[in-house]
Amino acid sequence: MNEAFEQALNQIAEEKDINKDEILKMIEVSLAAAFRKDYGKKDQNIVVEFFPENLSTKVYDVKKVVEEVVDPVKEITLDEAHKLKKSAKVGDEIKTDITPKSGATFGRIAAQTAKQVIVQKIREAERGVMFSDYKAKERQLISGMVQRIEGDTVLVDIGKATGVLFPSEQIKGERYSIGSRVKVLILHVEPTAKGPKITLSRSHPDVVRRLFELEVPEIFNGIVEVKAIAREAGSRTKIAVWSSQDGVDAIGACVGQRGTRVQVVMNELNGEKIDIISWSEDSVKFIANALSPAKILNVELNEEAKEARVGVLEDQLSLAIGKAGQNVRLAARLTGWKIDIAEEKIAGEGKEETVEQKPEEAPVTEVPTEDAVKEPEAKAE
Repeated sequence: MNEAFEQALNQIAEEKDINKDEILKMIEVSLAAAFRKDYGKKDQNIVVEFFPENLSTKVYDVKKVVEEVVDPVKEITLDEAHKLKKSAKVGDEIKTDITPKSGATFGRIAAQTAKQVIVQKIREAERGVMFSDYKAKERQLISGMVQRIEGDTVLVDIGKATGVLFPSEQIKGERYSIGSRVKVLILHVEPTAKGPKITLSRSHPDVVRRLFELEVPEIFNGIVEVKAIAREAGSRTKIAVWSSQDGVDAIGACVGQRGTRVQVVMNELNGEKIDIISWSEDSVKFIANALSPAKILNVELNEEAKEARVGVLEDQLSLAIGKAGQNVRLAARLTGWKIDIAEEKIAGEGKEETVEQKPEEAPVTEVPTEDAVKEPEAKAE
C-alpha cells in the first residue's frame, strides 16, 4: 500500500474511531460520485472498486436481473442481460466495466464533489460511532464538566459529546458553576441528524445506586445487592440492601467504617440524607425496616389489597410519618405496599388510626426507570 495513503488512512481511523474498511468504502462512494459527475449517464448504477495496494480503481455499471424492470437505473431484463452474459438468470447481478481509459482525470467540480461526499460520510460514521458508544453507557454514571448554563438548563461536557441536564433532572436547590466537575447519569441517548442527543440526570434513583457501586466493593462484586431505592432528590433516599452470603453485613458494608462510605455518597449529593435498611422476603419485616428510624410494634397485612396496617406507640408516631409525611411516603414507595400508620394506645383504650400512605401504582422491586417518579399522596386522618 502507498505509504502516504496508509499513514493518512490510519490517522483518520484513529482520530475518528472508524474502522479502516469503512473508510475505504467511503472512498469508493466518493469516487463513484465524482465519476457520475464527469462521465456518468442517467441510466447507469455506478459502483467503484478501489484497490489501496496500488491506488487504482475499477468502475462498473451494476444492474440486477429481473423479469420486469421497475427501476431502469438498477435493473435489467433477462433478455438484455443475456446480451451481456449468456448464463445470466433472474436475481443475478450484471457488472459492466466502464472504467475510463488510462490518463482520464476528474474535473474540478467532480473532485470537489468527491471531497464533499467523503467528508459527509466520515461525519455520519463519526456520529454513528458516538451514538453507539454513549447508548451503551445508558444508566451509567460518568464524570463531566459544566460547559455552559442556559437559563435553568445545564450543558455538560462528557468527553466527545455534550449532555443536557434539564431542570427536571437536577437536584432541587443545587447550583452549578462553569468549569466545575459533576457526576451525572446518562439517562437517555437518542440519534439525531446533528449527533446523539444525550439527556443527563442528577435526580434519578440510579444515581444513588451507581454511587454506592463506586464506593462499596461488595456491591460492585455482587456480594451485596441493592434490592430497591426510593428517592426524593435533594432531601432523602431510602435504599434496601441484601447479602447473598452468610456472615456479610449488607448495611455495615454500605455504611463503611465510621460511616465513611455512605458519607462520600451523601457529600456527592450535597448532604442528601440516606437511610440504609435491610431487605427481607418477609413483607412484615421489610415494611417494619422501611419505616426506620421509627420503632414498629406490629404489622398487619391485607394481601389482596396490598395494604399494611402498622402500629406504633404515640411517641413514635411523628417519627414514622416523617416531616410532611416523607418517611411513610418513601417507605410505601420502597416496599410497594399501601401503608396505614395507626397509633397504639395503652391496653384497654383501643387504637386510633392516624395516617394512611399508598405506594406508587407499580411495586418498587427495582430502581424505577421512569424519568420522573410521581409521589404518592399522604393524608392524615
